[in-house]
Amino acid sequence: MYSTMQDVPLTVSRILRHGSTVHGGSAVTTWTESGPERRSFAQIGTRAAQLAHALRDELGVAGDQRVATLMWNNSEHLEAYLAIPSMGAVLHTLNLRLPADQLCWIVNHAADRVVVVDGSLLPLLAPLLPRLESVEHVVVSGPGDTGLLKDCRARVHDYEQLLAGRPTGFDWPDIDEREAAALCYTSGTTGDPKGVTYSHRSVYLHSMQVLSAESFGLSSADSVLPVVPMFHVNSWGIPHAAFMAGTSMLMPDRFLQPAPLVEMIETERPTVAAAVPTIWQGVLAELDAGGRDTESLHTVVIGGSACPPAMMKAFDAHGIRVVHAWGMTETSPLGSLAHPPGGLTEEEEWPYRISQGRFPASVEARLAGPSGEIMPWDGESTGELEVRGPWIAGAYYGGADGSLLRPEDKFSEDGWLRTGDVGRITPDGYLTLTDRAKDVIKSGGEWISSVELENHLMAHPDVAEAAVVAVPDDKWGERPLATVVLKDGKGADYEELRAFLAERVARWQVPERWSVIEAVPKTSVGKFDKKVLRRQYAEGALDVSEL
Repeated sequence: MYSTMQDVPLTVSRILRHGSTVHGGSAVTTWTESGPERRSFAQIGTRAAQLAHALRDELGVAGDQRVATLMWNNSEHLEAYLAIPSMGAVLHTLNLRLPADQLCWIVNHAADRVVVVDGSLLPLLAPLLPRLESVEHVVVSGPGDTGLLKDCRARVHDYEQLLAGRPTGFDWPDIDEREAAALCYTSGTTGDPKGVTYSHRSVYLHSMQVLSAESFGLSSADSVLPVVPMFHVNSWGIPHAAFMAGTSMLMPDRFLQPAPLVEMIETERPTVAAAVPTIWQGVLAELDAGGRDTESLHTVVIGGSACPPAMMKAFDAHGIRVVHAWGMTETSPLGSLAHPPGGLTEEEEWPYRISQGRFPASVEARLAGPSGEIMPWDGESTGELEVRGPWIAGAYYGGADGSLLRPEDKFSEDGWLRTGDVGRITPDGYLTLTDRAKDVIKSGGEWISSVELENHLMAHPDVAEAAVVAVPDDKWGERPLATVVLKDGKGADYEELRAFLAERVARWQVPERWSVIEAVPKTSVGKFDKKVLRRQYAEGALDVSEL
């Protein structure tokens, strides 16, 4: 027996139509050198239609051809976010922080036909163009040195001129909700990057979850500041979700330093913001300096890597509540958010807040033990986290031939995504990650959590950042190496830091090897890049003291 409900496809074009009409008065504000520039959702919808006409009629984009964006968070990027999937093409966001070789590999693997690029990023794109085999058109948005493209074999277009005079409405096609809407590649920390294609259905359902009270809780009464880049897992789904709900957006463009971010918050009064911990560490220092009005901002969502509890408490002191989140490219990325259960005191809430949070109804999770056995949700048993759900990847994009890849180390035999994260889950579904599977320190037959050691070290008043990695040890197999970045003017010595740790973890977990470094190496999306530290140690490039 089937239902009597209408079978209406869940597509990005539905989000576009709804946001630009019902919420046409909401605004997108882009931060620029000359001040904030605003466009209403209605104007965004009109310009998205003009962009779709330009891509189809002028550039010949048809079917599910890929259109890449190499752009900051701004209004034009949002127009591409909405127009490209809605016309049936596939939005491919390019991570501007990737090495040149990886960028070229990704563009060629995706067979991108068009690249829409911010003018400020032309010095990055121009040297790559001779190696981009499929790119036929380059569309430049905003001022930039187009002379860099004079020898480019692709046709070069100005974004505004391309839109000028185009029809302000578009007959958005009927699209199967299972078709690809967007393409994003993992950062490729091991091997080549892997492509994840999000469907219209997954984007729509993910947007609804982002808006729910147990997630970001966005509404038309809010204004959101997505500092997390739009090239990084679709900015955690914020642009599509905000357009769906009429949540005004404050786009930081390229101004991602602490001072301009705090100025944006003071000037434009967002209520919610989202970024990785390294961004908020700089903002916190700016707030600690005093004299800044950030009263409007009540919630900061932090993901990408674990947020140190000390940072969460520091934001509490400024009246800003940090919500911990977990996810990855393969999960669209919303996997869990750390909202404590109701009815608890502030002290009772704390263990829930510092966890990675509870899974929403659409994300199923399980823990796989060392031999593949499924571990219980008892808050103590640990294993590798595996997930499945309507916005969880079931395969990787194999290339323009339409093939799919399901490597055994990433997908179980019954189709669950192997996340590579190790942790435990409480009976009521709260996830605590103890490490990445590749970063767990296996010392004398016991596991040491590098994340736990890092969080404790970053709670020390003299420590700005800390990263802990496993290094070979003749007696124990592996032992932790602690690398620390000291705050300006601070001088905690290793014995002091060892004593500080010994009060918080078992003594056998306290590192014997220590190194002070200028900065923790980071990946293109701001995560600690521990493989660099391991390599530096192996090559003798770190000044290591053994105690």
